[in-house]
Amino acid sequence: MRNGTTELDRFTLPSRDGDETSEVVPVIEAGGMRRSVEVEYWVVDTDGTLTGPGDLVSASPGVEREFVEPLLEIKTTPCSSSDELRGELLDRLEAVLDRAEDLGKRLVPLATPVRADEIAEIPSERTRIQNEIVGEDFQYVRHCAGTHVHFEQQPGHTVDQFNVLVALDPAFAAVNSSPYFRGRRLAAGARSKLYRDMAYDTVPHQGKLWRYLADQREWARRLERRYEEFLTAASEAGVDRSAVYRHFDPESAIWTPVQLRDRFGTVEWRSPDTALPSQVLRLADDLVGVVERAVDTEVRIGGNRGYRTETETVLPEFDTVVEHVNGSIRLGLESDTVRTYLDRMGIDPDAYEPITTRFDQRGRITEASARRLRLEYADRLEADVRSRSALRAD
Repeated sequence: MRNGTTELDRFTLPSRDGDETSEVVPVIEAGGMRRSVEVEYWVVDTDGTLTGPGDLVSASPGVEREFVEPLLEIKTTPCSSSDELRGELLDRLEAVLDRAEDLGKRLVPLATPVRADEIAEIPSERTRIQNEIVGEDFQYVRHCAGTHVHFEQQPGHTVDQFNVLVALDPAFAAVNSSPYFRGRRLAAGARSKLYRDMAYDTVPHQGKLWRYLADQREWARRLERRYEEFLTAASEAGVDRSAVYRHFDPESAIWTPVQLRDRFGTVEWRSPDTALPSQVLRLADDLVGVVERAVDTEVRIGGNRGYRTETETVLPEFDTVVEHVNGSIRLGLESDTVRTYLDRMGIDPDAYEPITTRFDQRGRITEASARRLRLEYADRLEADVRSRSALRAD
């Protein structure tokens, strides 16, 4: 952030398939760290059947197609406060919901479609290349709807921001929103299980959480190594390197959960599921608070606990973070170990009721049950948006 300037800055946010869109917004001259969110929702018809978004993409700025047919993404611009972010996301969501009502469509805030054997892709060269390189495992990505949170890089503290977000990665447990994949219970965080443990097995460094950074030069070296691995995998899959060069660069060829986005001036956290807007906004707000406080104190790595004091933020060793990540996938906030860890790191687990905990331990979900669940949570999404919009209007 270039504090003190009154010019307009261009903050460009990436879509999941790597295409880039831009919105011109004012640079914040002073105050808090700017933040923005990107939230994906499944689109269904009035029967709960997955369908394409159609004209929903023109309902508001920041609304885009995703790389699969029944998925819609809503992005905010960079916002300087929690109130600003909340207002913009809800305004955009309300505009989409109004259009959806006219079109007979609904938005579903679940991390997976609960039950669906196949999810159709929107044809593109970039997606074709990913299918060739990743192989059959790329099918798992098509079943995932998530949330990305961007934190504005703070000069001199970018590495601290990155490292704190790595340590906070298990906080995605707070918004786990579906345990199901193709009608069967997979994990408390099914989307995280699909992404991290199943989708990128052939290119494991691309999708796993990366270790803490010592400096930004190390990030650049990691990107180059991963890009070379990606190019090698492309060659082995018979993909022409020139095609990869046209559609991927070192930054857009990775899917690791925490990323330095130098092109956009942010640190991006890509781990959370899609969820109710109130849940997403609370989590974004909580993480901004922890990251902002870390920037104002000493950040160091040591031990296996992780905690905060008035003067320092102590991050646990990376292997401990991975243990908590695995707990967040398997059990979510039902893990006492995860809850205790998040509490020490500044995230109150009692403030969250993840959607995934509302589902019972039933066996296989039928297609009819899946449609009912989608419509139930479409209703909850609309109530969440309308009630908060009404409160803001008062």
